[in-house]
Amino acid sequence: MVQAWGVVEANLPVVSVIVVNYRGADDTITCLRAVRDELDYPADKLEVLCVDNASGDDSARRIREAVPEARLIESPTNSGFAGGCNLAASEASGQVLAFLNNDARPDRGWVRSAVEVLRAEPTVGAVASKVLDWDGRRIDFVDGGLTWFGMGYKRHAGELDDGSHDAARDVLFGTGSALFVRAELFTALDGFDERFFMFYEDVDLGWRLNLRGWRVRYEPRSLTFHRHHASMAEVSSSREHYLLERNALAALYKNVSEETLAKALPAAMALAVRRATARGEIDPTQLEITRRGESEDDSPVPIDRSALAGMLAIDQFVELLPSLKVSREQEQRARVRTDTDLLPLMRKAMEPAYPLPRYLAAHDALVEAFELDEVFGRPRKIVVITGDAVSERMAGPAIRAWHMAEVLAAEHSVRLVSVNARVDPPESDFEVVAAKPRELAGHVEWADVVVLQGHVLEMVPALKRVDSTKVVVCDVYDPMHLELLEQGRDTDDERRAKDLAGVTDVLNAQLERGDFFLCASERQRHFWLGHLASLGRLTPGLYDTDPTVRSLLSVVPFGLPSAAPRRTAPAIKGARPGISADDKVVLWAGGVYSWFDPLTLLRAIDRLAQRRSDVRLFFLGMKHPNPDVPEMGMAGQTRALAQRLGLTDKFVFFNETWVPYQERQNFLLDADCGVTTHFEHVETTFAFRTRVLDYLWSGLPVITTDGDSFADLVRAEGIGVVVPPEDPEALADALEKVLYDDEFAAECRRRIEPVRERFTWESVLAPLTAFCRDPRPAADRLSAASPLVRTAQPGRVESVRRDLALLREYLDAGGPAEVAKRATGRLRRLAGERLRGR
Repeated sequence: MVQAWGVVEANLPVVSVIVVNYRGADDTITCLRAVRDELDYPADKLEVLCVDNASGDDSARRIREAVPEARLIESPTNSGFAGGCNLAASEASGQVLAFLNNDARPDRGWVRSAVEVLRAEPTVGAVASKVLDWDGRRIDFVDGGLTWFGMGYKRHAGELDDGSHDAARDVLFGTGSALFVRAELFTALDGFDERFFMFYEDVDLGWRLNLRGWRVRYEPRSLTFHRHHASMAEVSSSREHYLLERNALAALYKNVSEETLAKALPAAMALAVRRATARGEIDPTQLEITRRGESEDDSPVPIDRSALAGMLAIDQFVELLPSLKVSREQEQRARVRTDTDLLPLMRKAMEPAYPLPRYLAAHDALVEAFELDEVFGRPRKIVVITGDAVSERMAGPAIRAWHMAEVLAAEHSVRLVSVNARVDPPESDFEVVAAKPRELAGHVEWADVVVLQGHVLEMVPALKRVDSTKVVVCDVYDPMHLELLEQGRDTDDERRAKDLAGVTDVLNAQLERGDFFLCASERQRHFWLGHLASLGRLTPGLYDTDPTVRSLLSVVPFGLPSAAPRRTAPAIKGARPGISADDKVVLWAGGVYSWFDPLTLLRAIDRLAQRRSDVRLFFLGMKHPNPDVPEMGMAGQTRALAQRLGLTDKFVFFNETWVPYQERQNFLLDADCGVTTHFEHVETTFAFRTRVLDYLWSGLPVITTDGDSFADLVRAEGIGVVVPPEDPEALADALEKVLYDDEFAAECRRRIEPVRERFTWESVLAPLTAFCRDPRPAADRLSAASPLVRTAQPGRVESVRRDLALLREYLDAGGPAEVAKRATGRLRRLAGERLRGR
C-alpha cells in the first residue's frame, strides 16, 4: 500500500500538456482554455503545447489568437495523432507528458491526481485517466481489454457511471485521449508508433510499457470529459475499420512472444478476412465450382467498403512487415514480462468482440484449430536452481529447492535444476534435471523466472549483466559468510580470509542483481536490509512505493509437509542395537557442523545417564549427502568426546551415513524429544536451524540453546525448554524434564499443533507464490527509470557563492594544498563525465 502525503509545490514536476488539432479549432480552443484556466496545478509547472497537423484551414491562426499562452507547433504534414503527439513530445520540456484529445476537457484535479501517482509509485510508467462523456454521465474509459487477435477495447464503455469504477487499478493501457507518461520513458520507447497514424497507438504503447516491467495505473481521480470521436465525425466508418484492422495486426506482431505469434498471427489474419466478409455480407461460396453456370460470368462484383477495409488492412500490414520486424526484434529483446504475465490485464483475451453469426462461428473454429485457449492460458515457466545434491538423501538447500518447485508446480511449469554431481531424485510432478554449470544458460533462457541459491549466479554470468531482462529471485536464507566464519576455523588464516571475501562478493552480487529476495526469519530480514542499504538498493523510489520493503525482501522460513508423518518401518527403538523399545530417545536431527555445540550435549547426557540409565542420544546423520561438503572438525571432536566419556554405543549412537529424506519420519517418530545446541556467536544470531521444523512436524518437544530465532519461538509458544549456551547442567535438567515429566511433555505436544500449521510449505512459501503470479523487475532495475523531479541547477551568481564557500572551507581544512587536491579531483570528475557522454 502506498503511503500518501501532501506534495510541496516546489517539488512538483513540470507537466507538458499535449493537444493535437486537425481541422477542429473550436474543440481545440475549448480544450486549451480549460487547461489554462481550470486546472489545480501551478501555472509555472505547466507547459501547454498544441500541434496543428497541417489542417489546411485557418485553425492555426485561430488557436494562436484565442490561446496565446499555448505553444503552437505547425506540422508540415498530417502525421496523425501518433505523429502529432511525438512531435510535441520532442519539443516538450516537462518531466511528465500529458496527452489530451482536442475534443476533451479536464477536471480541475486531472493533472495533480496523476502526478501524485507518479511520485508515489516509481514503478508506474503511465497513468490512465478516467474518461466520461461530455455530460459526465456515461463511461468512455475506466478499463482496457485486449483480444487474442490484437484488438483493444474499452470495457464498460457507454454504461452509466455509478461509482463502481472509482478504485485505482493496473491496466494494460490507457486511452490516448487522456494519458500521462514519464517523459524520459516515453523517449526511451520512441513514443507512439507513428505507423499506426491513429487508433491502437495507445494500446501498443501500454502493451510495450507492461512488457518492459512498467505499470500503467488507472487513476479515477484524474478525470476528463470527452466528445468521443468528434475529430472522426467526417471520416467514414470503413476508413476507421481499415485502421483498426491493420493496427491490431501490427500491435500483435510486435508484442507477443515467438511461441504465441506462431499460432495467433495466422489465426488473426484468417479471422480478419472472415470479419470483412461477414461485415460486408459477401457470399463466400460464390466462386465454388459447383456455383458455375453454363458459362463463366467474369463481370465485376461490387464489394462493400467495410469488407474491403479488412482485406486492404492485411495487404498494408504485409507492406509494413519489414519495418515492423525491426521493431519486433527491439521489443522482444527489451521485454522482461511474459504473455502469461499480462494475461490478467487483457481481461477477456478470448472475447470475440463482434456479434456477427458467421464471424462468431469462424472465431470458435480458429480458437479450436490453433488451440488458442491453451496459448493464452499457458503456465509461466520457472526454473529453481540449486547447487546441492537432489536425491533420496537430501540436505537443507536441496530440500528447500525441492519444496519450492513442488509448491510452484501447482500453478506453473517448473523445472528443478541441480549442478551437483548427485542427482537421483524421488518421483515428482515437476521436471528435475542435472546440469553442468556451462549448461545453465539454456535453462535460464527457457524460464520466465529464475529462483537461485548459493553460488549459482556466478555460474550464469549473463544474469549479472546490467541489461539482463530475466526476473531473478535470490534465496538468501543461508548467510554463507557468517557460516564460513565458523566453518573456516579449520583452515589457515590466509585461506580463511580469502574464502570469506569470496563468499561475501558472491552474496553482494546476488543482492545487487536480484528482483526479489527470500530470507528465513525476521532477524535475517533485518540483517539483509542492512546489506541492501549499504549496496544502495533501498532507494527513495522503492521506499515510497513500499515503506515495509517486503516487495523486495520477504520472510520465507524453512517449511514442513502439510501431511502428518506416518511410520513406514522401524528405525531406532528396537531396531538399533543398544536401544530398546522402552528407552527415552533424544534425537539430534541433521549434521554435525562447526557452528553447533554437540560437546555440551554429550556432557549433559553423561550427567543425566548417571541417574537415568534409559536415556539415549541418537545422531541422525554424520555424513553429508552432498559429496562436495567435507566433514568438519566438530564431527571428529564429537566422536572423540563420546568415546572418552564411555558413551558410544551405550548412551550415544551415531548414524554414520545420511537418512533418506522420505524415511526421516521413522526416526523422528521413534524419538521422545528433539535437541539443537550451539555456541553464542553472530552466526547463531541470524541462523535458522531447519532441523527444528522436523521436530515440530513430528510433534517432538524441543530443547534448544538460547540465542537464535527458534529459541524465541520455543520460549514464546511453550513448546519445549530454552537453555543457556555451554551449560551442561542446565541442559541435563532440561532433558530430564522433557523426557520424564509426562504432563509437561504432553502440554508441549499440544502447543506444537497450531505452530506446526504456520510452518507448512504451502504457508511459508506464500510470498514466493504471490510474487511468481505477477513477477516484475525490482523498482530500481526498470529500464529508463529516472527521477521525476530533478534538482534545480544553480544560477551563475549562486554557483560563484557556492564555490567561494567551498574555497574557504578547503583553506580552513588544509590550506593551499587541500585546495589543489580538491581542484584536481574535480577536474578528473568532469573529464570522466565528459568521456561518458553526460
